[in-house]
Amino acid sequence: MLGALCGALVTSALTAVLYLADQLAGLPFVPFDLFDWVTRVLPGAVVTTGISLMIDTMLLLNVSVAGTAKTAEQVMGVSQFLLLGTVSGALFFAVFKMRGARPDILAGVMAGALLGLPTVAISIVIGGSTLQPVLVVLWLAAAFGVWGLALRESYVRLYPEENFLEPREASGASSGVERRQFLIRMGAATATITVAGSGLGYMLAQAARREIEAETASLMPHGSVEQPRVSFPNAGDPVMPAPGTRPEYTPLKDHYKVFIRSKPTRIDGETWSLPIMGMVDNPMSLTIDDIRSRYESRDQFVTLSCISGRVGTDLISTTQWTGVSVQDILADVSPHSDARYLYITSGDGFYESVSLDMIASDDRIMLCHSWDGHPLPIDHGFPLRIWLPDRYGMKQPKWITGIEARRDLKQGYWVERGWDAVARVESTSVIDTVATGSAYEREGTTFVPIGGIAFGGARGVSKVEVRANKGPWREAQLRAPLSETTWVVWRYDWPFESGSFFFEVRCAEGDGTGQIEKRRGNHPSGATGLHGFSVVT
Repeated sequence: MLGALCGALVTSALTAVLYLADQLAGLPFVPFDLFDWVTRVLPGAVVTTGISLMIDTMLLLNVSVAGTAKTAEQVMGVSQFLLLGTVSGALFFAVFKMRGARPDILAGVMAGALLGLPTVAISIVIGGSTLQPVLVVLWLAAAFGVWGLALRESYVRLYPEENFLEPREASGASSGVERRQFLIRMGAATATITVAGSGLGYMLAQAARREIEAETASLMPHGSVEQPRVSFPNAGDPVMPAPGTRPEYTPLKDHYKVFIRSKPTRIDGETWSLPIMGMVDNPMSLTIDDIRSRYESRDQFVTLSCISGRVGTDLISTTQWTGVSVQDILADVSPHSDARYLYITSGDGFYESVSLDMIASDDRIMLCHSWDGHPLPIDHGFPLRIWLPDRYGMKQPKWITGIEARRDLKQGYWVERGWDAVARVESTSVIDTVATGSAYEREGTTFVPIGGIAFGGARGVSKVEVRANKGPWREAQLRAPLSETTWVVWRYDWPFESGSFFFEVRCAEGDGTGQIEKRRGNHPSGATGLHGFSVVT
């Protein structure tokens, strides 16, 4: 028990020191590296189950998945590392108690090596540090060595006897009172290190983020950044969203974010370039300025959704994407006639293949460099990502670092882990609000606005219907969408009745095809089913 406690205390202090070193000098933050490595090497089914459990827990607690999923992953990474340190401490104490021996300094160093060596290897292989590997090794060796020595010192202070095989009355530092005093002092010291290191690290992280955002903004042409959005293509539409409906256009800070690492990948936009190689006549390497200046820019209002979302998920957002058509770039590199795919790699280790036939059939497919008139946010793929209409986000790489034209198909990161190879967006409709507080009267009847969104990928939405308590379906009003590739905001003014009601919604795609009403989980092809909303009026 004491070993586990001491292991937890010294590991919490180590975690804070590693975090501070990460922010100060760009050294690896081992808890995140370890968590990212584990999620990569585990079977896809295990990772998928873990993701599902996390999302289900958030839904059970009524917590926003879009707003907290990444934070939850980071907490899991730190918790995993703390658990590893706690167990290591318990084992260290147990081994020396069984031996009845007093650990020497070498034993402490060895304990640190046993915990640290695997994590050093993982951080070198998977870590995002740009420092020389020898510096990383030296730093982590020192950090884990101190961890082992601190654990050894704790043991010596708590158990000063050299022989535990013969029980005897405790004396000196081994007395219960002095033991408690030592644990109190140790707890206070490690808590101080943990709080100070974490707090200072957080302040440095926020300052670094502001600096990076300023640097990325400076890469935009002069005068194109701080331009507030004042109008939208559907500004004159008479259908107004029901009070409580989510914003039709998602603020960048609220756009959902999902990526395979514990923290976003940071790429230096000034030194970044995109090599386009493989089966092409004219291999190229394009800077972000090349992409912006040499090709015609295009804007597209886009709704992007995550395949991990359940029915009614908030892992779906809408913003304006700006970039260049992949067709235009391919015209310059000239893929060979027998090339079939573009294999795209990302700075975070993600990869995906995109069919050249699909690109040839849709000039909207773009390499995107800006959202809402700003350079891509750090969390969303700066400096470049791809957009594929009618596909879930799992098929669309961010932080793109390379493109290779090839004949053979290499399945994407998530496809290899058991998710759908096509990942075509399933049509969905959601009730955001039953606005009982905004009821109004018209011609002697009281109406309650009900509203939400419906999304059919690039196939559009032609109709939305609402029903109460399994009654007849009633058609809702549709607000004109921002584009043919965004969600539709709908509204239904329900004739008020008192009682308990369960409302459901369904939609039809642009050609009249109804959404799948049968309930199905999100794995492997995306969730289906009707969304419902309960209310007592």
